[in-house]
Amino acid sequence: MIKVKNKKILLLGLGLHGGGVATARWLHKNGAKLIVSDLKDKDTLSLSLENLARQKDISYVLGKHRERDVRWADYIVYNPGVPKESEYLNLARKLGKPIYNEASLFFDRCKAPIIAVTGTRGKSTTAVLIAGMCKQKNSRTILAGNIKTTFMLDVLDRAKKDDLVVLELSSWQLEGLDIVKGAPYIAVVTNLYPDHLNRYRNLTRYYCSKKEIFKNQTKEHFIVLNDQDHVVRDWQKEACARTYLFSKTTHKGHGTYVKNKKIFYRNSKIEELILNVKDIKLKGKHNLENVLAAITVASIYEVSNTAIKKILKTEFVLEGRQEIIAKKKRVVFVNDTTATTPEAGIAALERFGTKKRNIILIAGGSDKKLEYSDWAKASKKYCKNIYLLTGDASKKQKQALDEVGFKKVTQGNNDLGFVVGLAFEQAKKGDIVLLSPAAASFSQWQHEFERGDEFVKAVVRVA
Repeated sequence: MIKVKNKKILLLGLGLHGGGVATARWLHKNGAKLIVSDLKDKDTLSLSLENLARQKDISYVLGKHRERDVRWADYIVYNPGVPKESEYLNLARKLGKPIYNEASLFFDRCKAPIIAVTGTRGKSTTAVLIAGMCKQKNSRTILAGNIKTTFMLDVLDRAKKDDLVVLELSSWQLEGLDIVKGAPYIAVVTNLYPDHLNRYRNLTRYYCSKKEIFKNQTKEHFIVLNDQDHVVRDWQKEACARTYLFSKTTHKGHGTYVKNKKIFYRNSKIEELILNVKDIKLKGKHNLENVLAAITVASIYEVSNTAIKKILKTEFVLEGRQEIIAKKKRVVFVNDTTATTPEAGIAALERFGTKKRNIILIAGGSDKKLEYSDWAKASKKYCKNIYLLTGDASKKQKQALDEVGFKKVTQGNNDLGFVVGLAFEQAKKGDIVLLSPAAASFSQWQHEFERGDEFVKAVVRVA
């Protein structure tokens, strides 16, 4: 077990999302002698610092990192915003200092079985569905991880052996599992698309980071893979765990599949109907995959069909994920701020768009070295107007839109209040005003949720 009490620990990166705060709070609570270092200044980090105000014995180094802090520390804990190739992490390696992240600490200490969910898209939705289903069997099911409101180290000390923890894990968090030989009881990979190429040297490196979810599993564990994603499907050849598949068509393995618009689950003992696709309240073609993955996990965990159907027949919305936030004069406003890739943007367009080109789209932002040709084709098919926020991704989006001949594009205004007002003036009965940027937010906002919050406030003012 990683020792914390009385250890000199450098937390490299505090960040703005809350995970760094949870990590600092947990380390402090467990007796660490703690220095928190971040490249951002005090004003930028004000909310994070305010949330740590009660922890009096933490030392802060802001606006920079220092070599002397690395040399001082017994070991380093780094947060997702810090690249693995950071010169300070490289110095720690050179000095033989152990390096961990929040997932390392969690998997090292957690007494409860863990269901871990990763992938490029659908992680949050799938994790929420799994937790909801499993809670019907085990009331002590805990949802945490890369979730805005529940960070894993905030729940670690209360997770007991009879509990169940469902974690959504990013590729950056997964990088810490091998350090402690961490392995989830059930691993889920929803899908893989190009993403984070501003962080990873190439697509192979990004995909390999996702493999960490099953690297230390054994034959006593389970892995749930998307049968329609050829990269993900082939991982069963490398995994030691028992493989279950999910697919919107039939497949020959254990797991879930769709046949004649009905969902079935199969293992070595049974093959049974779960429910009709039409009975699922969660809409969108992409969400069917999330539902299938969740049913597979819940069935492995022996949740009853009745309990599974109860969750799937219930309306639920995740903040900032195709979230319908208002209707005014039969115009619908949708907050999809967490769509930070072209594929996520396409999913929103396909869900809400019609042949009448009913979408007024707000898109654009910071580039992650992604391609936008397919996004531009979908935008031309479903959009009547597009507003592009400023950013290097916006330039690529504009070029892609030019190439497909879409001309109704307005650029260069980041005032969402102004943009939403214009969109509402142009909108007609049945139109959708959709914030689905298909890009990151860092050129204007600190993170995507801040962008979404500003959109929601703008909608409240006009609607």
